Amino acid sequence: MESLANLESFMRSAELGGFSAAARRLALTPAAVSRNVAMLERNLGTRLFQRSTRRLTLTEAGERFLSEIRDHVEALQTAIAEVSSGGAEPAGVLKVSMSPHFGTGYILPLLPEFMARYPLIRPDWTFENRQVDLIAEGYDAAIGGGFELTPGAVARVLAPAHIVLVASPAYMKDRPMPAHPADLANLDGIHMRSSNTGRIRQWVMRNAGGDEVPVALREKMVLNDPAAIAHAASLGLGVAMIAMPDALSYMESGMLVRLLPDWYADIGPISIYYASKTLLPAKTRVFIDFVVEHFRKERLAERFAGSLGASNTPKRR
Repeated sequence: MESLANLESFMRSAELGGFSAAARRLALTPAAVSRNVAMLERNLGTRLFQRSTRRLTLTEAGERFLSEIRDHVEALQTAIAEVSSGGAEPAGVLKVSMSPHFGTGYILPLLPEFMARYPLIRPDWTFENRQVDLIAEGYDAAIGGGFELTPGAVARVLAPAHIVLVASPAYMKDRPMPAHPADLANLDGIHMRSSNTGRIRQWVMRNAGGDEVPVALREKMVLNDPAAIAHAASLGLGVAMIAMPDALSYMESGMLVRLLPDWYADIGPISIYYASKTLLPAKTRVFIDFVVEHFRKERLAERFAGSLGASNTPKRR
């Protein structure tokens, strides 16, 4: 019977493309992972990897073997974890990545209740505007939008991510309210420059009827941070297109009002990402369930949906 350590080393090396990445995931040394894979190949009497100085590539036999064993090994790992943990309380370091503004506004406030319920879990959270590699970088979870799913990662949708038009009441005081996206051409725009591409983001708005219209705001200023754009709009500097999570607190306080409440841009869902449905440690499982339940209780999916309109939009002059 082949050892579980050898099979795990092979699976993670195949998924991550190298012994070093697999070693980080398995909390082993690269040499130990390499030895385990070599022993597996020797026991099977076949080569599973083509090795180069830069990357491992599965052989045809390796691809077939990985396909055959993956589900069985994961089921065995899950059974072992459940039996060994018994009724133990969730514990350990919880490494999570999330964007600074969304994370501090919506996830960080959950910590007091979460830590009171699970005192043996120690959060190690990173607030950054980038997509992390959950498996290679050793994250338990990540929260955000627009992530590309890497092998071994799954996503659970939390809420839609809709972009809406907002401005301060002071800015709109002596200006007519737009009735159609075409009316935006005479308003000052606070535009966003993408940190990834360096280009100014161009938005296309849609309505419930399926109509789509490009946004043509006058370019008054360009900023690269959504939180800064929301703040600039609240200062009366112009009209901004920002995600509902960034706009919501300003709108609820009356510092911003929504323009064209029947129009929005859709940039996909906000999701919580994690490594695997069948290999979740207890600390990760309870964190995911806690966040999902909070979004349900606070109706955040509904409140983030720009297609629902906004009750605090002032009437057209």
